Amino acid sequence: NGPNLNLLGLREPAVYGRETLADLEAACRSEGEKLGLAVDCRQSNHEGALIDWIHEARETTAAILINAGAYSHTSQAIPDALRAYPGIIVELHLSNIYARETFRHHSHISATATAVICGLGSAGYRLALRAVAERLAAAKSN
Repeated sequence: NGPNLNLLGLREPAVYGRETLADLEAACRSEGEKLGLAVDCRQSNHEGALIDWIHEARETTAAILINAGAYSHTSQAIPDALRAYPGIIVELHLSNIYARETFRHHSHISATATAVICGLGSAGYRLALRAVAERLAAAKSN
């Protein structure tokens, strides 16, 4: 999770909902446990930290779920890091970015993603985890 997501529940609740980041992380861990997935939640307001975590994930994870916040629309460095990631990438947005300001309609991250989920609030994260679990199971059976 990228910039300002630490303010979930406080910042624009009409857009992002009343759930806090801690609520979202707890829901993801619970869903991951049901699916047999280990979930590591991280958030930073700093682009470099997000990039460092993407690099680290190359060696430690099968999938990245990323909500890069406003960096989705501005960063070139985050998609570059994601292009070097060999696993599943799911781009997430709590709100429907296509129903918002025009600058939010384009995400540089989408071109690197396996899938994109937007507009479903925190349910999008749980759906992303389910999709990852299905893809990993399918890959194992092949």
